[in-house]
Amino acid sequence: MNLSLSSEQEEIRQLVRDFAEREVRPRAEEIDQTSDFPRDLVDKAAGLGLLGILVPDSYGGAGLDHLSFALFIEEVARFSASTAVILDVHVSVGTEPIVLFGSEEQKRRWLPDLAQGRTLAAFALTEPEAGSDAAHLKTSARRRDGKYILNGSKIFITNAGEAGLYVVLASTDASAGAGGVSAFVVRGDNPGLTVGPRFKKMGLNGSAIAEVHLEDCAVPEADRLGAEGDGFRIAMRALDSGRIGISAQAVGLAQGALDDAVAYARERKQFGKPIAELQTIQNKISDMAVKVRAARWLTWQAASLCDAGAPFTMEASMAKLYATDSAMEVTLEALQVLGGYGYLEDYPMARRVRDAKACQIYEGTNQIQRVVIARELLAIS
Repeated sequence: MNLSLSSEQEEIRQLVRDFAEREVRPRAEEIDQTSDFPRDLVDKAAGLGLLGILVPDSYGGAGLDHLSFALFIEEVARFSASTAVILDVHVSVGTEPIVLFGSEEQKRRWLPDLAQGRTLAAFALTEPEAGSDAAHLKTSARRRDGKYILNGSKIFITNAGEAGLYVVLASTDASAGAGGVSAFVVRGDNPGLTVGPRFKKMGLNGSAIAEVHLEDCAVPEADRLGAEGDGFRIAMRALDSGRIGISAQAVGLAQGALDDAVAYARERKQFGKPIAELQTIQNKISDMAVKVRAARWLTWQAASLCDAGAPFTMEASMAKLYATDSAMEVTLEALQVLGGYGYLEDYPMARRVRDAKACQIYEGTNQIQRVVIARELLAIS
């Protein structure tokens, strides 16, 4: 498989790299310290056409591929994982289900605003009692007078309170398990949808994550995605693609940590010479570089398979598992290279370590990724 970048993909990479270095890098520490949602950066990314990177041009998007999407998220995550996950969730699990499963009327109604950044998207699947077990949702959707009435609560929802549109998964037939889950597009200003206080988190402080409550939330039948019972399939497909984004976020985090460790090793002197000349430091940097490169190739492979229309569930899980575990290992090793300075909040490494941990948890924990990979290999249900 040829995983080299096309000239168009190289242009996208350079466009985002320039944006990240010029706009994201100077704001990264402030975002982490204040926990303010970086609406200005979201708007600037939208101005570059990046929020519609996976939306066809016929609906106002850029109509690009998943490898371009991965490049976009990686470059932003090199400096701010908080900003990267906001953009990732909007583009992948927030918008792509409408691209893939929406009716023509739904696409024309919602995609232009999503692609151009006038509306931010969120994905509401996880519940207090249904995280990894996504087939047994407590949130219900009952037909009444030509509408669905949704009741339940979602938790750990990225972009909650900032999104204008939520892809919500709910049970239309509790007795059918996964076959009874349906998907709906719910407007953020729906009077039956309320958002709880933002969670105070260990990392990713700029991203808004909260509970979403649905109380007699009336949704027109026209706002159901696909047929009744298609929701679980829609959610799993969205998560497969979303894992490409999280893998890219992890690669960007690790690359940023490696960049900082290399720069520090060249400048820091001990025993009368730069620590870059010490073999123990060279070994650490070499191991980090190998992990970053391998994680990137796994991510690109999953993206390329997705773009080719080939099965990519296992490859997306492999990329997510390896890239996020590697991001945790690389950021910790890079912190060790910086020594005491790495432990200070005045340096970006502590933030990178805190941000990296989340990558092992969301979009399916890495324990769940191992289950997915094993099922694919062993052909078990």
